[in-house]
Amino acid sequence: MNTTVPEGIELAKAVAAKSAELPENVGLIVAPPFTHLAAVAEAIKGSRVELSAQNCADHEKGAYTGEVSVDMLKSVGCKWTILGHSERRQYYGETDEKLVVKVRLALAGGLGVILCVGENLEQREAGKHFDVVKEQIENVLFNFTAEELKHIVVAYEPVWAIGTGKTATAEQAEEIHAYIRKVLAGKFGKEAAEDTTILYGGSCKPSNAAELFAMKDIDGGLIGGAALKPEDFIGIALSY
Repeated sequence: MNTTVPEGIELAKAVAAKSAELPENVGLIVAPPFTHLAAVAEAIKGSRVELSAQNCADHEKGAYTGEVSVDMLKSVGCKWTILGHSERRQYYGETDEKLVVKVRLALAGGLGVILCVGENLEQREAGKHFDVVKEQIENVLFNFTAEELKHIVVAYEPVWAIGTGKTATAEQAEEIHAYIRKVLAGKFGKEAAEDTTILYGGSCKPSNAAELFAMKDIDGGLIGGAALKPEDFIGIALSY
């Protein structure tokens, strides 16, 4: 929940202008607030940047005041939506059961999904991080087919490393990314798991991006604070 619409347009234009510098194998997606989507779609038109929402409704349409449907997002140019972000889970009670409904609606409506998973500090310190992430993946993704998985990106968020002063090492991040791929392989097969993009979402910045992206199972980043500075955002992308 950052930037006004004019600020968001300025940020998007700066990112779009710099995106031409990126290698062909690097994709770039921006996910501004709902209020910005139509204007940002215009600002990035003709560039390599794709548009994502930060969430979507768990209904197609109807008397759900304040909600934004998949069709609405598609109509303003969205190609993606983020679902199950740790803040949605923590502050708004988003459950795995509700996420299954949202993922199904998003895929049916033609949106790609960036599904977030991850453990909090208490779970990490109790050594339950593998169990928590496995459960989240099983509860949500195991309801879908290998074909549907092609339209889903998994984003691992170490919630304990976001804004706490604690940081995950590249090795810690790789360990859980490799585990996520193993869990996916057990259900969907090795090839489907290898083809799934897994992003790292824990305080990724230009200074640590190259080290993180050098890891075998880290395919990119889900960027928070650093995305508010175009030079940092592009700097991270150039680290891949």
